[in-house]
Amino acid sequence: MGKRIQLTQEKAVHRERLSGVFAPLTTPFDEQGNILLGKMASNIQKLNGSRLRGYLVLGTNGEFRSLSTSEQMEVLKAVVKTASPDKTIMAGTGAESTKVSIDLCHQAADIGAHYGSLITPFFFAKNMSDHALINHFVQVAEKSPIPVLLYNNPGVTGITISTTVVKEVSSHPKIVGMKDSSPGNLSAYILSANPGFCLLAGSANFFFTALLMGAVGGVLSLANAFPEPCCKLYEIGVGGKLEEGRELQFYLMKVNQLVSGKFGVAGVKAAMDFGGFYGGPTRAPLAPLTADEKKKLREELMAVGFLKG
Repeated sequence: MGKRIQLTQEKAVHRERLSGVFAPLTTPFDEQGNILLGKMASNIQKLNGSRLRGYLVLGTNGEFRSLSTSEQMEVLKAVVKTASPDKTIMAGTGAESTKVSIDLCHQAADIGAHYGSLITPFFFAKNMSDHALINHFVQVAEKSPIPVLLYNNPGVTGITISTTVVKEVSSHPKIVGMKDSSPGNLSAYILSANPGFCLLAGSANFFFTALLMGAVGGVLSLANAFPEPCCKLYEIGVGGKLEEGRELQFYLMKVNQLVSGKFGVAGVKAAMDFGGFYGGPTRAPLAPLTADEKKKLREELMAVGFLKG
């Protein structure tokens, strides 16, 4: 009985720490592809003043696959050092190898991350059966010094985490939630997951709907450039204000489609430049927006009232 009460208390703590909006931080580079840790710190200092619940470091928007392991840890150190104490920090610790992922969890924990985020291994996609994924996630969780969340992003990996996997691993005390970037699947995951498993929407496109269905928060690329409207939608969502929430959801959906929906990470970085942050270029081979694309994006954001002239 005592163990059951303890587990419930632990889940309540995780739910509190994961409830709200997270910015999946971008990694700032100069034109030569060098990391600008000073710009990272400056961005964090500005975001610290927002209502964001925290930061996801070394995710897709962070171009983590374009960074060496040592670079990843330097970026994480800069974020941990600069983030205000009230912010929860998730670090991307997913790798193609279970062993490497465990090693990354240990490094992230030593630096000060609160959670590891495990994107599905996808190089051997044809062999990533439910059984293989369950074994991978459980082995990492068992040996990780920090709790972990799954990261479901089939648009990047080509693999969709099944409800079978979610049902199986969501009972593990150290696998505490999942960021879901797959449109249309979140309701099935909520129904499949064990009580206390924290689901986070991975896109502004379905954030309000996700909150109404039981998600605890969201990891939204728009929050890098425009954190306040994202936090406002969270506030409306948990308050159950349907009409107001629907209106803001459609508005943010339109903006999101102009930015990340059309241009991906490069669009997010351009929007950050517009929003008073440092976005800067992407790292090759990922191409930044051209001058014409950036100009048109600014004009489109102004036309929908998201930017002022």
